[in-house]
Amino acid sequence: MIKVLFVCMGNICRSPTAEGVFRHILRQKNLEDKVEVDSAGTHGYHAGEAPDQRTQRAAAVRHYDLSNMRARKVAAQDLDYFDLILAMDHNNLGVLKRVCPPEKHDRLGLLMSYSKNFDDDEVPDPYYGLGHGFDLVLDMIEDAANGLIESLEQRLIDEAASDEVAPSCRVDATPGPSTPAARECGSPGAEGISASVPTRGCNAFHERDDKVRARNHSAKTSGASGLA
Repeated sequence: MIKVLFVCMGNICRSPTAEGVFRHILRQKNLEDKVEVDSAGTHGYHAGEAPDQRTQRAAAVRHYDLSNMRARKVAAQDLDYFDLILAMDHNNLGVLKRVCPPEKHDRLGLLMSYSKNFDDDEVPDPYYGLGHGFDLVLDMIEDAANGLIESLEQRLIDEAASDEVAPSCRVDATPGPSTPAARECGSPGAEGISASVPTRGCNAFHERDDKVRARNHSAKTSGASGLA
């Protein structure tokens, strides 16, 4: 599960819009069980309030329902819980960096860094502007959200691959010309086993097998002498 938090100043315009848009994309891609999303503000003066009515109207036109969201302030535990914390602008990113331990700064970033069609690195605050500002915010957030989901999909693929258990070393009972060298433990290209995989256990198996064959040979030789 990858956990994403969107952050603006008051959590009533930009970050709830990002949360609503991103939830919609997750539903479309059936990724709700793979990615968790939330939003918050760096200031708490709108805590408990629903998103700005202008934000809700602009979102509703594009079939995003933000009506059940309530503003909250970023909490200290958010900095531990979320894997990715994306601010809407440099000002709020700066606030996050000041309260976030340095060793966790790698999880902080800007949402617009995932944008493909906008050169802007910030989502402008539409609160004091005109109505069309909320439409622009939606345009920018939709674009960045699609770039973000592509990044997370690749991350999920990479994580799934790294979680796979390496197959057991394959050892043929009777090594010989019919056994390709590439199938021996630790050999490059050996059915998913790289040369860097430790082969101590496999070597021990080979050594034990050699000893068994040596004893059998000795027994045969000894038996042959007695019969003579």
